[in-house]
Amino acid sequence: MFEILCILLGYLYGSIPFALVIGKVFYNTDIRNSGSGNLGGTNAGRVLGKKAGITVIILDAFKALFILLMTGYLSSILHFNSDVKYIAGFACIIGHCYPIFAQFKGGKAVSTCIGYFLGIAPLWALLSLVVFFIVLKISKYVSLSSIIASLSVVCILPFLSIPFTGKICIVLAVSLLVYRHFPNIQRIKNGTESKITWM
Repeated sequence: MFEILCILLGYLYGSIPFALVIGKVFYNTDIRNSGSGNLGGTNAGRVLGKKAGITVIILDAFKALFILLMTGYLSSILHFNSDVKYIAGFACIIGHCYPIFAQFKGGKAVSTCIGYFLGIAPLWALLSLVVFFIVLKISKYVSLSSIIASLSVVCILPFLSIPFTGKICIVLAVSLLVYRHFPNIQRIKNGTESKITWM
């Protein structure tokens, strides 16, 4: 019962569209009607400015990190299977992508996956961020950098001392992230994907 509640809470917390909330409350703007229309940090930064974008990225990353830590703590004091934290964290990522509070149209899971990886393997997560910025410096594509950085996490899975459940959830999280970026991949092929200008 506790396991199911933690997974449900993970999904519901992940469903909070911080980009939408910040846009409407502080800028009187629905970012779904501007830019890419995506409820993520990149589009929030593009539409609302750098400060809003960074705030959304931090809040979205904290989603999965908080769920992992909270579920891990609850499992230790309530004595249920601690592996459920990986599933609850993945449920949080699903909630971010398909939020019940925003007509199931959410972000692309980049920031939330970062928080998820940080909660599971902090050092490897930081190394994947290094990969992200290297690819970003070379390509100028946020989408491509996100995909390659997330795939680098899959490559180090054999070296992670975590349960099989955790490894499966990481693969599923990365697969979802890549799937959410299919339109970006197509635009990169067509040469129509937006590039950053600040790096």
